[in-house]
Amino acid sequence: MRRPDARLSLLPLVALAVTAGVVPGRAEPPKPADWARVTEDERAITIETDKLEAVIPKKNPKQWMTGIEKGSFRDKATGFREAGDGLMVIDWLMEAGSDAAWADAVIAPDGHGVGRYTWHENEADPARKEYARLAHGTTHRKRMVEGPQLCHRMKPVRPEVVRGPDFVAVKTTYRYEYAAPGRKPGSRWTQLVVFPKGERYFVLADRIDSANDSDEMFLRNDTPGCVRHVKGDTFSEVYLSYLDGPKGLRVPAREFFEPFPPDLKYGYRRDTHRTPEHFIRAYHLRDPKTGKDGPWLAGLTLEPSVVYEAWCSQRPGDIIVMIEEVHGRRVRAGESFSAAHVVGYFDTVEAMHRVYDRYKGHTGLTADASGWRLVK
Repeated sequence: MRRPDARLSLLPLVALAVTAGVVPGRAEPPKPADWARVTEDERAITIETDKLEAVIPKKNPKQWMTGIEKGSFRDKATGFREAGDGLMVIDWLMEAGSDAAWADAVIAPDGHGVGRYTWHENEADPARKEYARLAHGTTHRKRMVEGPQLCHRMKPVRPEVVRGPDFVAVKTTYRYEYAAPGRKPGSRWTQLVVFPKGERYFVLADRIDSANDSDEMFLRNDTPGCVRHVKGDTFSEVYLSYLDGPKGLRVPAREFFEPFPPDLKYGYRRDTHRTPEHFIRAYHLRDPKTGKDGPWLAGLTLEPSVVYEAWCSQRPGDIIVMIEEVHGRRVRAGESFSAAHVVGYFDTVEAMHRVYDRYKGHTGLTADASGWRLVK
């Protein structure tokens, strides 16, 4: 069993560094003893390990440009796939505060407006105002520092693939392209995903190298991802480790049949809640055809104190969002912050907690020719 901070053995490693777009369509030569296969074309990188399948998009995604592509994350042990729009999807770089004075004036270089995605108190359109209430709540104002919303406005990317004898890693970087008034664009987002041999989960870290000062900057993401359902046909319950005592809260699917805003229930804020021992969000998959339960799909944020705010709410359109905001502390231009996660399939809640204890306390991740390791 790997210790979190221990480097891999210094046996000769087979390192493959692939820059997207250089060799479209090239796949690694298959070997009988291989436990993982990496296939790359102009659109995406496909990872198949002994336990999992996943796709990381480079352009023209099925849903979102960031994280693990929609419908691609498959558990080989059970055949189940994630039930949402992808995993570990990344959004804006944000901070606390109202954007009412300028949100509608912020226009991306491609002409895409920002204001309609943010809540502000002088919204005149009743339909937009009601959607904003259900999507963002009304009690904790947020505003964009830099854009675009990476998940669906990011341009094609050039990930790097690194492989060793017992891991495959994919690293993606992108610079934010525009900023709020008084700010400058250029903060760099880096996402590193490691697929360890023999595991039904991947390890992931998001890092921001900031181009701006902020008293309360955070990165918004989906951990592990949203849930698409019709009256609970794809899942039977949700587990939130940080609510309702040390054993956490198990919420039955029926609680998500009607929309409700994120600040009504099942929310977490660092300034109003005690920092938990573990920060785990998961949903229990269900076969929509047979009704039979499958594994849990869980997202573990390995250092609970990095979570600024998180919610699990039902939006209109039969979708549960599991938004998580990380850091939410003072940042100065040139400084960085990061958060590390484990995302994958588990047979029991107890198994999630055992893996959490194995990796707990880490906020960063590295992978190179010497191996991969979580860092503090």
